[in-house]
Amino acid sequence: MLASEIIRRVKEIQVRTGRHVADVLAGEYVSVFKGGGIEFDEVRPYIPGDDIRSIDWNVTARVGEPFVKRYVEERQLTLMLIADISPSQEFGSSQRSKRDAAAELCALLAFSAIQNDDKVGLCLFHGEIEQFIPPRKGQKHALRVVREVLAHGQNLSDNKKQNQDAKLKLWQRLFNNWKKSTQDKKSSHTGRLRSADRGTDISQAMEFLLSVSKRKSVCFLVSDFMDENYQQSLMTANRKHDVVSVLISDPRELEMPSVGLIALKDSENGGTRLYDTSSSSFKASMTLAGKQRISELEQNLRKRGIDFIHIDASGSVVDPLVKFFRMREKRSRR
Repeated sequence: MLASEIIRRVKEIQVRTGRHVADVLAGEYVSVFKGGGIEFDEVRPYIPGDDIRSIDWNVTARVGEPFVKRYVEERQLTLMLIADISPSQEFGSSQRSKRDAAAELCALLAFSAIQNDDKVGLCLFHGEIEQFIPPRKGQKHALRVVREVLAHGQNLSDNKKQNQDAKLKLWQRLFNNWKKSTQDKKSSHTGRLRSADRGTDISQAMEFLLSVSKRKSVCFLVSDFMDENYQQSLMTANRKHDVVSVLISDPRELEMPSVGLIALKDSENGGTRLYDTSSSSFKASMTLAGKQRISELEQNLRKRGIDFIHIDASGSVVDPLVKFFRMREKRSRR
C-alpha cells in the first residue's frame, strides 16, 4: 500500500464517517456516555423551590441574603480505542477487510468524540503492544488515529503477499476453531496457549490499558477475538473503565470456500492433514463452529457485564453502532 493510497483511504473514511456523525450519531454519542461526575459552576441568589441543602452558608452570611451553589455535569470524557492489528484482521472477502471496517468504526467514534470536545487515544496490539497514542483532542489527532489503525505496520512494497498470508492464517484459525468444537474435551487447560509467532494477546492489551489510563475512560476493544482465556482481564478492566467489546467478522468465517484439497496444520501438535473443502459435511461443520463461536463469545461477555457489538466487515458499520447506542440509552433509563 503506497503512502498516497493510505492518504486517499483516510480521506475517504473521513468524508463517509463525517457525514454519518453529523446526520446519524450527533445525539447518540453524547446521550449515552456521561462525564466523570459533577463540578462546581457558580453561586446564584436563592429562588423559592431550590433545595435548601444547596445553600452556600458562607456567601449567605457575607451578603445577608440566601445564595445557592450551582453544579454542572462534567461532560469531558476520554475515549480509548484498542484495536487488534493481527494478520487475520487483513482478511476480507468483499470490498473491505476486517481492518478497514475497524478503521471506519474507529473514525466514527473518534469524530463523534472530538465533536463533543472529548479526548481520543489509541492502542494497537497483536502479540504485544504495537503502538500507543496518548489521548488528545482535535481533528488532526483523530485523523492520525484513523491512519494508524488503517496502515500501521504494513509493508508498503509487499502488500499482496501479506494479504495472501493473512488468508492462510485465517483459514488455519478457522480450522482450529472447527476442530476444537468437534473434539471431546476430556480435560481443561488453564494456561494461555501462544504460537511461535505470538498470537493475539487481549489480556496484555487490557493490562496496558490499566497501566496508562488512571482516570475512568470509555474503552472500545476492536478485535476478531482469536484468543483464549482473556475474559478475566476484560472483567478487571471493566471494573475501572467502561469496556465495550466489538467483534469484527467476515462472511467467509462462516463459510469455507470450495477450493478443493488443502493442507491444514494443527497448531497444538504440529500435525498436518488434507481436507476436502468441497465436502458438504466439512463445510457444514465449519459453518456451525463459526456461528457457535460468535454466539458463545457474546453470551460469555454479556454474562460478565461487558457490552458486545458485532460488525460484519461486508455490511454497515453505522447500523450496529446506532443500535448499541440506543440500547445503552434505553438501559440507562431503567
